[in-house]
Amino acid sequence: MSESPSQEEPKPAQENGEENKERKQEATKRNEPIESSQSSAPSSALDFNKDGEEETTDEIKSEESKLEEQPGISTVKESKIEISKNVVIREPASVVFNLDQTVLDSKLDLPWKKNLFERVEARAQAMQQKILDKDKLKKELDKQAEKKIPKETLAKEWFNIDNMTLNTRAYLLDKLLPTLVVGMEHMLMQVEKKKLLSEADIPTKFDPIIYLGEYLMRNNPLYIKDSRMSGYQREMKNVTENLKIHITNTICNRVSRMKEKIKEKQEQRETISQVKVQVANLRKQALQEQFNEWILDPKGMIPMKVIQNALHDFFQNPNFKLETLCKQLDIADSMEQRLNKTEFTEYISAHIADLKSEIFEELLKHLCHSADEFREVIKTDMRRQMFVELFLHCDCGKVGFLNRQRTLALLETFYDQSPTMLRRLLRNPRQWPLLEFEEIELPEFWGDMDNQKHIYEDFDNVFLEMNTPLSEKSASKKQSKLLKKPEELHKYDKYKKSTLLPSLPEQQMGTIAGQDPNKILIIEEPQKGSKEEPSREPVAEQGAPRDAIVEESLRESGTEGSSRGSEAEQGVQRGAIAEEGLRESRGGSRRGSRRIQESSRESVAEPGLQRGSTAEEAPSRESLTPKGSRRGSHRMSLTESHKASTEELESLRETIPEEQDIASTSQSREGNILKVTSFVHTEILPQEENIQEQIYEGKLFMISELQEKVYPLVRKKSVFQKTAKKKAEKDKACEPKSQEIEGKPWPGELLTCDLKKYVKCEDEEQAKLIYDNSRFADLHSIIRNIQSYKEVKGRSAFNGVSLNLLQFVQLLETFVGEDAPLSTSETLTSFFKWGYAETKEEKMRELEEAIQNTSQIRRGLLLEALFQLWDSDGSGFLDLNEVDELLYTYKEGMEKEAMKTAKLHIQFPKPHPGQEVRLSSKQFQKYIELVVSELRGNEDQVLESLVEFLMTSLERSHFEGLRNSARRKWLHQIQHAAETSGVSLEPVYTETFKALTQDAQVHGNKKISAHISLLEENRLLPHRGAVLLRNVACTLDDAPFVLNKVLYRDMKGISFTVIDKGKPVHVPQVQHHGNIFFWNDSRKENEKNGSFLALPLQNAYMRIFGVLAVDTLRDPQKINIFLPHEIRFYQGVANVFSTAYHYVHSREHILHVVITGISWLYNIIPDINAISTYFIEPSPEQGSDYVLRNMMVTGPLGLTEIHKNPPTIFRKTHIFRDFLFKCIDSSEVLLASVCGENHIAIPLRERTGEALGALDFNIGKRKMLLYREFKDLQKMVKVTQAACYEILDELSGEKEKNRVLEIENAGEVQQAGVLFFRIMLQELQKSLRQLTSMDFVSLLLYDYRSAIQSNKSLTASQLHELEANAKLVPEILTAVILFIHPELESSHELEIWDKCKLYFNKHLVESICAFDPTAKNVKVNVKLIGNYLKGHSRIDVWKSHSIVMEYLYHWSHICLALIELKIKLSGAMIPPLPSKTDSRVYAKMPGASLLGK
Repeated sequence: MSESPSQEEPKPAQENGEENKERKQEATKRNEPIESSQSSAPSSALDFNKDGEEETTDEIKSEESKLEEQPGISTVKESKIEISKNVVIREPASVVFNLDQTVLDSKLDLPWKKNLFERVEARAQAMQQKILDKDKLKKELDKQAEKKIPKETLAKEWFNIDNMTLNTRAYLLDKLLPTLVVGMEHMLMQVEKKKLLSEADIPTKFDPIIYLGEYLMRNNPLYIKDSRMSGYQREMKNVTENLKIHITNTICNRVSRMKEKIKEKQEQRETISQVKVQVANLRKQALQEQFNEWILDPKGMIPMKVIQNALHDFFQNPNFKLETLCKQLDIADSMEQRLNKTEFTEYISAHIADLKSEIFEELLKHLCHSADEFREVIKTDMRRQMFVELFLHCDCGKVGFLNRQRTLALLETFYDQSPTMLRRLLRNPRQWPLLEFEEIELPEFWGDMDNQKHIYEDFDNVFLEMNTPLSEKSASKKQSKLLKKPEELHKYDKYKKSTLLPSLPEQQMGTIAGQDPNKILIIEEPQKGSKEEPSREPVAEQGAPRDAIVEESLRESGTEGSSRGSEAEQGVQRGAIAEEGLRESRGGSRRGSRRIQESSRESVAEPGLQRGSTAEEAPSRESLTPKGSRRGSHRMSLTESHKASTEELESLRETIPEEQDIASTSQSREGNILKVTSFVHTEILPQEENIQEQIYEGKLFMISELQEKVYPLVRKKSVFQKTAKKKAEKDKACEPKSQEIEGKPWPGELLTCDLKKYVKCEDEEQAKLIYDNSRFADLHSIIRNIQSYKEVKGRSAFNGVSLNLLQFVQLLETFVGEDAPLSTSETLTSFFKWGYAETKEEKMRELEEAIQNTSQIRRGLLLEALFQLWDSDGSGFLDLNEVDELLYTYKEGMEKEAMKTAKLHIQFPKPHPGQEVRLSSKQFQKYIELVVSELRGNEDQVLESLVEFLMTSLERSHFEGLRNSARRKWLHQIQHAAETSGVSLEPVYTETFKALTQDAQVHGNKKISAHISLLEENRLLPHRGAVLLRNVACTLDDAPFVLNKVLYRDMKGISFTVIDKGKPVHVPQVQHHGNIFFWNDSRKENEKNGSFLALPLQNAYMRIFGVLAVDTLRDPQKINIFLPHEIRFYQGVANVFSTAYHYVHSREHILHVVITGISWLYNIIPDINAISTYFIEPSPEQGSDYVLRNMMVTGPLGLTEIHKNPPTIFRKTHIFRDFLFKCIDSSEVLLASVCGENHIAIPLRERTGEALGALDFNIGKRKMLLYREFKDLQKMVKVTQAACYEILDELSGEKEKNRVLEIENAGEVQQAGVLFFRIMLQELQKSLRQLTSMDFVSLLLYDYRSAIQSNKSLTASQLHELEANAKLVPEILTAVILFIHPELESSHELEIWDKCKLYFNKHLVESICAFDPTAKNVKVNVKLIGNYLKGHSRIDVWKSHSIVMEYLYHWSHICLALIELKIKLSGAMIPPLPSKTDSRVYAKMPGASLLGK
């Protein structure tokens, strides 16, 4: 038992001091290893303890010494010291525990130190409290004294801040006068007391000066501290303090100035806070007014997610530099959270409190624009909801698919039967993108130059007419062009009088529409009022197969006759369609017709503004700007310009007499210029219809040009004349917008914002069914893991035969477009319900296909789970002999012969060096399915029985199951790192080493090191071997010795043995091997103990491209070999790494191809604003489907900016710009308009039909490209997609590498660089083979000299242009001949056309089709050929309308580009991706400057 420390005698101070020194030395020894193991600075707590020990009292020291004398305590303390020393020496804290420094300091604190700190802290607090109490008491006494002693104001006379006497006055008042004045007072009191003044003659010993001196000496303030002050002295002290304030460079003065500054700042802050409050209130008022711009739900609220998206888009604007505010936006995942007006104001105000006024004004404009965008989103949602209901109606069998060819055929029929103005809004269903490239024949794809086959009807003529100068479209010329014959003018006058009919009531219109079934109810303006021509020209031949489908469906639905039969039958059908459409939109037909007319006219007049074409609902807000746009944030200014435009049109009618009856406008009570129209039912002759269309087009073009050219000149006068009228009508312009979309209220929900909820995921459904089946209980956990690892879900696969819900809705939305009103969608829906019908055979066939698809998915899940159960070590393969051995025991060997028969129908992979045939997961599934097909019985039941047998036959312990699950997770993380890397291998390396080290620690109880070496061609030192191994990645500890080092064949090592044999090599003890190369030269011989394992890295073709090496040299155990299950797992890691490695490189090669295609395209279509390339990746957020990564952006100059860290785009942040996600979801081409700019989103598809990325073509304000540009865009997209297919096929190993050109044998990077040009070259060569001899004969008979001589009367410029066009054929043919016959470059025969064309024969065409411009024996004069081609642009070739010239022109430029790539092989073929040190890189591929613009 230990005694109390107080009962022992205290030791001498000397002993205490010695013990303290010893204690300090011991503490220093204990701290030294800890400090050496930590990289941080010494603990501040330990330093404070030393100071505390120096300041302790003798009593505390004696108590510490008494504590140390206790035997029990000292024994425990010594044992602790010994243990801590052993732990620190053996394993440093930073390595083993990785503890924080504060944790170590807390463990080193002893109890006596804690007691000391508590006592010192308590004493310090007591002293501080005593001082505070004393000061408080003094202040209270001073206050009491002030109350008792009255102040004397006479002392204030001393206050004078005259600078001359300020210092002296302050000094006297501070040092002398307070005592002197009181002394004088006392002296005078003595004089008065002794009556010296009245008895002046009486001698006395009293000397006033001596008395005053004695008083001053007795009352010296330096020695008398507690002298009481009179009221006069107290006031004098206050005066002194006030005077000191005015003395410069004094403490009081500085303190006073500081107080004044503080006061000024306080006042300034108060003023600023008041201003901020006022500004905040004004902003809240502005936001409350802006709230009325939004369309609201029935409860008067807005979804918070919409407002968050609007703010997010504004903060992302790089001009404002507000990216940091985006992080504060926690965007909601659903539309459930809503905001009323107050919440809307408070929410936005909370995020914009610090914005400047200019930025806030921009925010208001942005919010107004977002409100308009939200209206379009709601309108699109309404349209898509119609199409969803249509799909569910047509899908009678509930299989989830509709026939694609029948759908396109119905779209063609609807398109043909639509009025002319409506057809100009719809997209042609016989053209891309509604048709796929595979459905377009090659000659038509490459050689079709008919502008009438544009996706928009007659788009080129309309676009070119609008861009014609105003002088070329004068009224007289337009009239002479439209009305060439006098009889046509007479017909036109008669037509005007007959068509200007009054508007009819809705009931009368319905009656008239049903009177004659041969008449069509058309939607036109009153001036036109024409009935559509009953007979139309026959459609293109490519629609013939679909016509048969339509006829079959019409027969099924009970309708007699063909959809493209006689004129009378067409009239009946169209009348039925019109009547049905009228019944569907009975509620607001007149207003709907107006919107259709106005949207049609505006869309043709201004093709660059899609979203500005549909008329607004509120009459007071229907207006047009001088350029046709009705979008904007300042509605008041827009209204003013609209009224001015109306007056200007009226003033210009005098100069256009023939337009008065056509373009007459009726001033509505709201002051807009939209014409009041209605349904009009009349009959006109076919020739009158042509005249009517021409007149309307002429009017439309003239008004458009007048708005652009003349309005700026007339506007000022009209604006000043009508100022008073405008001010009176401003209130109407400020009225809130209508809460309806084309007369329909918004129900408050966006039902189609996520259409994936309508599409069931079949694999998830089958997985749930398997979970309910107890037969496969051992596979449930594995299937759950498989389902959880499928992170990219919801993408629809395009197959060209059927359409699921997403694809059907997107196809119809692409056909209708954004300009068409909702009534058009309603009419289309009614037409589809009437025309879409399936036969019983088709329904049964679709049902069988759905059942077969379901069965295939169920089989895949069961077999994949069985494979993973069998492969418990995660090696990625199974031994065929082991599989057969277990299969042959099925049914006690009764099915052995059938299984042997199944082996004859499958091609197994090549045996490994050990004669071992390994089956991957896909090969195993294929093998089992073949075995099941040979067995008797229902295949599904036989498969489930076989899977159950194999599952129960496999003996796996619980520990093996846990180990298998952990290893599967680590392997999945490697592939996940590749998919989310943004085309970078660094995350893949990191996850690979992480999987190796984690498994070694958990399942092997060892510490490993690893590195990855890749094969390279040895160009610098070829005598040391044709190839070398370069270490590209390693674990962190080995980086100084291993990274970027090179291993040659003539060096020690077993890595090249692994490459040659193709199988892993395990060295249990490297110190006894003798052929191991140690990268660390400083390692001692006794430290070279451990095991070494080298595994080959193989691609899908079983070709080795590198080595994965693992060793245990850093493990402290002397003998630590790799066990068989560890080696198999490391083989699985090598397999997954190889897949991830090639996944990243395939994306890199795709980017390479896209850059090449973009460079080719930009030199043909330079007017494209930007092209953005996106890849999809799994979302980092749980529960999300996928995100988009913006890999690169190409600007107007064709320069591509590739991002090192690609920006991530989430679906929930792009409500207003979700066209990219719609494109990925449906794997369909999408046309969209965003912020006044038109986009073409094109998916890049995998072999499965799912989209792996998208290309976003921003064409600016133009509604669409010209037909020539549109065809060139199709060529680029088709070739790029074909290149992607080829790259992905090589990645999967399903197709052998295709090496057509000689340059492609140089390597993968070189092949990716030339792949685009090679595929385009093959397409052109195939097209040239399909040409006939007559195509070439007509070209060779052309004589350009006679063409020049016959037009000598032209001007110099016209003659020069004619000469250039005339030389197009001979110069391009000469360039082609020089490619095949370069020896003719010095011959003069090529300069003579009659001799030159003799070389162009059948053999030359065959040579062109087999020409390889990258071959070594090809040596051509590139400069000379370029000179022949330089003078001819792409437009000149297009205008020649020669298919042969089109082919040869592209062929020549592609050959030049490939030759340039061959010349710049060493420098130009570097993969265009940023390095570690680059934030971005710019790329422009060779051949970019070859094509003429």
